Amino acid sequence: MKSLHYPVLSLNLGKPQTLEYDGKKIKTGIMKQPADSAVMLHRENFEGDGQADLVNHGGPDKAVCVYPAEHYPFWEEFLSRTLPSAAFGENLTVAGLTEENVCIGDVFKLDEAVVQVSQPRQPCVKLAKKFGVKEMVLKVQKTGYTGFYFRVLEEGRVSPGAKLELLSRGEKAISVQFANRINYHDAKNLAAIERILSEDALSESWRASFMKKRDRLLPVE
Repeated sequence: MKSLHYPVLSLNLGKPQTLEYDGKKIKTGIMKQPADSAVMLHRENFEGDGQADLVNHGGPDKAVCVYPAEHYPFWEEFLSRTLPSAAFGENLTVAGLTEENVCIGDVFKLDEAVVQVSQPRQPCVKLAKKFGVKEMVLKVQKTGYTGFYFRVLEEGRVSPGAKLELLSRGEKAISVQFANRINYHDAKNLAAIERILSEDALSESWRASFMKKRDRLLPVE
């Protein structure tokens, strides 16, 4: 297999903070800042990083949030503003690795660590609150510019200027883009749902969600 490398443009960390939106206080880990030195990547997150909502964020299947730098120009035009690093609360801002060309189950070397794509990122209301745009979640779903998550197969230190080296492809070659399309736009496509469920590397939460979709489509005996 041809060796493929993708640069990490920014390694971003941040502990949960309590912020005020629309007069209401909300605790969130979406506010992250670029790191300036190497940090340890553990099974559930980077050292110095954290999530506020541990039901919907974080955990072994969602240890690292990744966002493609290629989408920033689109969002800057849509939002009519220049976006800072880690605008989407991602741990890694990467170049060349988009939802179209990354597959669930893909394994990458990341400095000393080894990581695997587990699922698309599922946009939550905190994105809308951060940007002050009510339709932000729907816009992310419509565009498919979601980003994705890594699980950690091998812990290790990661430098801000690291590169992702593709080690192996997901067994079923199911792109993040394809999973997003079925989840948000073609949820009655039983054959596609079965194909997604056949990928062993799919996260537990997305597996449970697609199993519910499948069960609703199966004929009642």
